[in-house]
Amino acid sequence: MAALDVFIVNVAAPSIGTGLHASGADLQLVVAGYTITYSVLLITGARLGDRLGHGRVHLAGLALFTAASLACGLAWGATELIVFRLVQGAGSALMIPQVLSLIQRTFAGEARARALGAYSAVLAVGAAAGQVAGGVLVGADLFGTGWRPVFLVNVPVGAVLLVLGRKILPPRGTAGRDRDRALDLPGLVLLGAAVSLLTVPLVLGQEEDWPLWSWLSLAGAAVLFAVFRGHESRLARRGGAPLITPRVLRHPGIGRAVFRILAAMSVNAGFLFALTLHVQGGLGYGALRAGLTFVPTAVLFGAVSLTWRKWPAAWQRALAPAGFTLTAVSVAVVGLAFHGGGSGGAVLYAGYAGTGAGLALAFSPTLTGALATVRPEDAADASGLLATVAQLGQLIGVAAFGTLFLNRIESFGALGPYTSAEAFRVCAWALAGTAAAGAVSGLVLRRR
Repeated sequence: MAALDVFIVNVAAPSIGTGLHASGADLQLVVAGYTITYSVLLITGARLGDRLGHGRVHLAGLALFTAASLACGLAWGATELIVFRLVQGAGSALMIPQVLSLIQRTFAGEARARALGAYSAVLAVGAAAGQVAGGVLVGADLFGTGWRPVFLVNVPVGAVLLVLGRKILPPRGTAGRDRDRALDLPGLVLLGAAVSLLTVPLVLGQEEDWPLWSWLSLAGAAVLFAVFRGHESRLARRGGAPLITPRVLRHPGIGRAVFRILAAMSVNAGFLFALTLHVQGGLGYGALRAGLTFVPTAVLFGAVSLTWRKWPAAWQRALAPAGFTLTAVSVAVVGLAFHGGGSGGAVLYAGYAGTGAGLALAFSPTLTGALATVRPEDAADASGLLATVAQLGQLIGVAAFGTLFLNRIESFGALGPYTSAEAFRVCAWALAGTAAAGAVSGLVLRRR
């Protein structure tokens, strides 16, 4: 549910705009507000689980997420929907890190690797299926409710999971060994401010035509990230409890995993968002047809994520670079298939399938490999860090490639099948280049 809700609103955005008379900036905040609070609070959510019990905090986050989903589905205006989306993101930030921490504290060895593989597969399928689910729910227009089921669908699922969670998870939760560690509130404030200064201009910069404040905000984000890193290092040297333990960053493979996850999630989010803009805005697809467009990507994403661990052992170390390479080729094929403003033909679906398979190979083995060897006492910090990176990657992908697409449309002066196809083709080449960078850097780092 948490991963799906990052993307499910994309397809529903036109319907939300019409129903609530929302502006373009309002819709951007509806889409991105969830991700902003989700990414800012993830690491703190992981730490709270370490202190109060992972099972307990997971259920609290699930309850908050479910209640916020109900409020989103009943929202009477754009402002209220934005606020409820922010709360929904906070619920996810409490809920999601506990899953990784519980896996790492409950399983060991091969069992842990299998559990992490299942987790990454579910996360990947949720991300890929969000667009499909959004299109199906909006297109169905259940009882004349339009876009509202994209949020309300979480309510019965969340209620069932709350009942099951109370029975399955330990009654008092599973607290970490360092449950008395302080929360590092100065670190939380610095990280939250840095992420906010980074994400807000990425979300609103295009809509506001990139004013001076947006560039000052991005510069301020870089400064605050540096200040945050210095604060964390000093706190660790003094024997304190930093928000991100420096030894996690020094753990073998974590740096490589951060880069790969950032690249994979940026390409994933950017591809889905730009493709949504093209098929709905340029080709005039309805919500249902637009959602069904993503079925091949979602199916291959899920199938590969669930099966890659069963492939020959000799292939395992090369899967992530191979996945980035397949993604680069596939998104380029999709861009070329739309050439001239046409519907793409059969080759388009091969590109969709290859993109799903490639992103699954780039993401799932990377996440599983990075977390499988992390020490149990570092589970909360590592899971919070990588989950935050994944969310930032998605936000950067939507902002960067969405901005590129919209800028190209603006340069053409009109939106139509041909101009939209040309704008998407430029995005596809940029996406392919990003994926190629992931492949090359992964190969270089692997040889060191």
